[in-house]
Amino acid sequence: MQDPLCDTHDHPRRPRAKLVNDEALERAARLFRALGEESRLRIVAALSQGEACVTEIAAASNESLSTVSQRLRVLRAEKIVSRRRAGKHINYALADQHVVDLVFNALAHAGEIPIVKKSRPRRVPA
Repeated sequence: MQDPLCDTHDHPRRPRAKLVNDEALERAARLFRALGEESRLRIVAALSQGEACVTEIAAASNESLSTVSQRLRVLRAEKIVSRRRAGKHINYALADQHVVDLVFNALAHAGEIPIVKKSRPRRVPA
């Protein structure tokens, strides 16, 4: 039986450019960790509709102000949301269009119906 793994010398040498730097990879991983918790993602999805203050977000999510504030702190630390003071209120919004696109793409992907590949009939050797 032949070993299914190939060896590096089995392939032609191709120049490989580094696609992203290590710092960008770490930043992206932190971003996904922050978005990886359902309650924080729910806040981000709500903010995709427009800015809101903590009170509005807490009421919409049926959570306490302190809980929502803690979640917003995590999202702010990763530059997913930004804040703007308006009198006594601090309004939160998504930081930029990249975040909006990322969230909508993730939600669209999650809502897709899995495509089942049709299997081709196997040929029986003669």
